[in-house]
Amino acid sequence: MKRLFTICLFLCLTATSQNTLNLSYYLPQDIDYNQDIPTPESIIGHQVGKWHVNHDKLVQYMHVLAKASDRITIEQRGKTFEDRPLLLLTITSPENHKNIEAIRKTHIDATNNDTAETKNMPIVVYQGFSIHGNEPSGSNASLLAAYYLAAAKGNYITELLANSVILLDPCLNPDGLQRFAYWANTNKNINLNPDPNDREFNEVWPGGRTNHYWFDMNRDWLPVQLPESRARVETFHKWLPNILTDHHEMGTNATFFFQPGIPSRTHPLTPKLNQELTKKIGNFHAEALNKIGSLYYAEESFDDFYYGKGSTFPDINGSIGILFEQASSRGHMQESDNGIITFPFTIKNQFTTALSTLKAAKTMRETILRYQHDFYKNARKEGGKQAHKAIVFGDEKDAAKTYHLAEILHRQNIKLYEIKQNFTANGKHFKKGYSYIVPKNQKNTRLIDAMFEKRSTFKDSLFYDVSAWSFPLAFNVDYAENISTNNLGEQVIDLQPKKGTVSKQTHYAYLMEWHEYYSPKLLNQLLNKGIRTKVALKQFRMNNKNYDYGTVLIPVQNQKLNSKDLHTLLSKLARESHLQIDAVNTSLAEGMDLGSRHFKTLKKPKIALLVGNGVTSNDAGEIWHLFDTRYNITATKLDTKTIARADLSRYNTIIIPNIKYLSEANTKKLKAWAKNGGTIIGYRNTVKWLKEKAFISLDIKKTNVPANNISFEDKIDFKDAQVIGGAIFEAKLDRSHPINFGYKNDKLPLFRNTTVFVKPDSLSYNNPIKYTKNPLLSGYISKPNLKALAESVPVKIKKLGKGKVIAFTDNTNFRGFWYGTNKLLMNAIFFRNQI
Repeated sequence: MKRLFTICLFLCLTATSQNTLNLSYYLPQDIDYNQDIPTPESIIGHQVGKWHVNHDKLVQYMHVLAKASDRITIEQRGKTFEDRPLLLLTITSPENHKNIEAIRKTHIDATNNDTAETKNMPIVVYQGFSIHGNEPSGSNASLLAAYYLAAAKGNYITELLANSVILLDPCLNPDGLQRFAYWANTNKNINLNPDPNDREFNEVWPGGRTNHYWFDMNRDWLPVQLPESRARVETFHKWLPNILTDHHEMGTNATFFFQPGIPSRTHPLTPKLNQELTKKIGNFHAEALNKIGSLYYAEESFDDFYYGKGSTFPDINGSIGILFEQASSRGHMQESDNGIITFPFTIKNQFTTALSTLKAAKTMRETILRYQHDFYKNARKEGGKQAHKAIVFGDEKDAAKTYHLAEILHRQNIKLYEIKQNFTANGKHFKKGYSYIVPKNQKNTRLIDAMFEKRSTFKDSLFYDVSAWSFPLAFNVDYAENISTNNLGEQVIDLQPKKGTVSKQTHYAYLMEWHEYYSPKLLNQLLNKGIRTKVALKQFRMNNKNYDYGTVLIPVQNQKLNSKDLHTLLSKLARESHLQIDAVNTSLAEGMDLGSRHFKTLKKPKIALLVGNGVTSNDAGEIWHLFDTRYNITATKLDTKTIARADLSRYNTIIIPNIKYLSEANTKKLKAWAKNGGTIIGYRNTVKWLKEKAFISLDIKKTNVPANNISFEDKIDFKDAQVIGGAIFEAKLDRSHPINFGYKNDKLPLFRNTTVFVKPDSLSYNNPIKYTKNPLLSGYISKPNLKALAESVPVKIKKLGKGKVIAFTDNTNFRGFWYGTNKLLMNAIFFRNQI
């Protein structure tokens, strides 16, 4: 009874303390603050930490603060998918603001020469908060950090601002933060309840972590596929900050983490000194957290391997990236192994380390500036040793896909050039207008190495994220290294996609090859308008041109549009989709004629994408994003909770991303729909589910790795070493199979992060894609798993009644930048009746 009374008293006191919360809980109290600077509470209507600030109020305060302070300027660098502004505050002394562009130019120039002087140079610090929306303590702490930097008085702040340029990004994920703030605030009690079972701590699917399309944006710093990423990466290259901080949250029962992470899991291209300086900066965090009594740790988890994360991306760009992970309250107050954790407490730790970062930057300014200058000095030496070498990449059949890889390099400040003329290297043909060349002797040569590398040996077998991301493999482009720079044409300054055209108007027919990335977009628009189209199941030749499997035929006669209007429509669509359409005046051809039975009529896809409880939101979001932003395909997002009452006859294709569970009633309904003629396309662990529920018959290989001489301490690492966190493997294609239409080579790099190994069919023609005997191209895989993967198949296609099931063991749309395998999904959709 006494214990119950104590708990109740504590909860009452905690709730009361939230109501009486004031700035003194957070701010250093040994200095004065400018009373003319508005506090967060005066603008957002509540003290920081009483409620979760939504993005609208966060934006409002930052604009008011910038207007009130001569230490701050504010800019909007773009918008999210939901049209929320992407803000950046530049914070420095008023004197520095008068010369800010000169300071920036001097800072950048210092990375381009060997004689830079650091004595009077300001250090540049980029502070980013809450890239995951349901890790909100960061963005809420940004209110305090901005206020402190605007209002604090005294010699210390004067010196700090005179010697620093602080780029403050108050919210790296506005859409996610807004979604989570709504959830936490609408489920908050007046009498705060720390019970982890309370609804406040259990978000509905998909949660607030991700952006609009359910992407984990802390994986997009290198691929830059999202508007939020593009804004911040542009700022990064514009300024080349010396330190970049990334404020996150982790599990409620943890404490506080700051980098460095596990030393053996640092990417080999990251200089050793980078980690040494990170550790020295960590001493400032430790000192600050000691003063407020907060527990913390470093070097025990997380890593610096994948360069697409916010805390690792800076490391390959001459900067020092620092990850902060705060144990999350996930709401306003929650029980944890370390006692009751409150939202204000999580904010305080984030704010404390934001200030300790700036103290470290001020104290270590010259050392860190010299590190950056030396990083680029050494990079120039490395590039100079390869002064006449370059990398060439391209696809002579797919200009758009090649363009999008070039676009990523362009955004990462990597110089690229047109090729001077067509040439062949390593058995691959590189065509002018369809290829680009990247000289190694340039400033970002280390970044080039990171983006193009293939690596299969590692110090450690455990990875926090993927172990491979080679961009030419992800895009499935031909490429060759150590190419002579004699092949350089004009430098690409204004990168533009290829112009699409129709060769001429005809009264007979048009042909569209299926190789180009945006051919599915154009086909979908034709089918939506009721234009009859057919697909070639065989190769043929006419008008001195070879046409491959999958070529789309558009007859002119017996269409809804007359020949003139059809030509006008095709011309418009060809321009929008950046591809070539050929006019022909006869059916006669070599191999087969256009009237052949080997041309099959295509039907309009009617697609539902399964989402909701049980479905992995990232996987679903990547498909939604692909349809919505690239192919203009409208797919119904069919929630698992509405299947029971949905009329499934509206669809001929249902896509099931990675799934954990589905009710028996919904399972039976989906099976009945498929047996009646529908096509189910499943991904990753959905393959196991489809087998278990008898949608498809397949044989999954089992791997059994004996745990010999493994200690209790090492058992988790032993098990984790059998995980394929993300690696790239080679598969052989049967290009005549409709699932592979549009691929010009008979080998395809596939991304894999599952251990679902499917045995091939005894009939070879039922194995359109099959891993090679030695499939590893890049990344980590254990030897037992590699043995099981060899000559297994990544896709199974089976009939189910009048319908069919197409099961992919892995994600063909990974993180939005795996362009090279997007067409596998498109083929499964558009050629479902031909498969």
